[in-house]
Amino acid sequence: MITVATWNVLHRVHAENWYEDVATRWPVEDERIDAIVARVAKRQEQIIALQEVSGDLLAALRDRLPDRTIHTLRYPRVPRPKRVPTTLRHREEYLVLVVDDPGRKVFAAAFGDDPGKGALAVVTSGLTVVATHVTGDDRRGRQLSTLAGVALSDPERPAVLLGDFNADRVVVGDELGPGFTVAELPADALPTRPRTTGSKSQFIDHVVTCGAGVREAAVDSADGLSDHNPVRAVITA
Repeated sequence: MITVATWNVLHRVHAENWYEDVATRWPVEDERIDAIVARVAKRQEQIIALQEVSGDLLAALRDRLPDRTIHTLRYPRVPRPKRVPTTLRHREEYLVLVVDDPGRKVFAAAFGDDPGKGALAVVTSGLTVVATHVTGDDRRGRQLSTLAGVALSDPERPAVLLGDFNADRVVVGDELGPGFTVAELPADALPTRPRTTGSKSQFIDHVVTCGAGVREAAVDSADGLSDHNPVRAVITA
C-alpha cells in the first residue's frame, strides 16, 4: 500500500500574468513559499508530485526537507513576466517528485510540442511513478500517448501517474487507453481547480494507475495558497 498526492502549486509568474487572486492574497512570495513548504512537510504521503514549482520554491523544498529525495525536471521555457516585475529570484519552472524511497529517475523531458509542460518518471516503492503537467488543448492527445508509453516502459512494474492533466477524468481515461484507471473522487469532493467563470472542468488533477488499484481518492483544501487543491489517494497491489 503506497500513499500518493499531487498538487499544482502555481508558479508566481503565472499568477502575476493571469491575474490570479493568489498573487493578491499573498503579496510577499517568500511567505507563500514558506507556507507551501510547511504544507508539503506535514503531508504523510510517501510520494508527492508538484507542478509549477519555481526555482525559489525548489530551493526551499531542498533546504527544509533534508530527509526526502527530490527529483526534478527543469523546463526549457522560463516563465516571463508580462504585467509586473516578479519578485522571484529564480524564475525557472520545474516538475517535482518528493519521495521517501529515493528510487531512480528513468525519464525526464518536456513535451516536444510544449516546452513548458512535460513528464518526470521515477522508479520508487515498487512503482513507476510519473509526474506530469499536460497542455490543455489539442496537443493533449499526443502528450497522453507519450505518458502511456512512459508508464508502460516496464510492463512488469505497476505504474501511477500524478498531475495536472487539464482535462476531466473521462477524457483522460479515454485518451490514455485500456488498462489505465483514473481515480474517481467522491461526489462531494472539492474541485481540484476551482473556477467561477468559464466552462472548463473543475476536476483536472488526477491520480491514474496501470497494473495497480487505487482507493480513498480525496481532495484537500489549499486554503488559497494556489489556484489548485491537492489530490491524494492510496495505491494498492
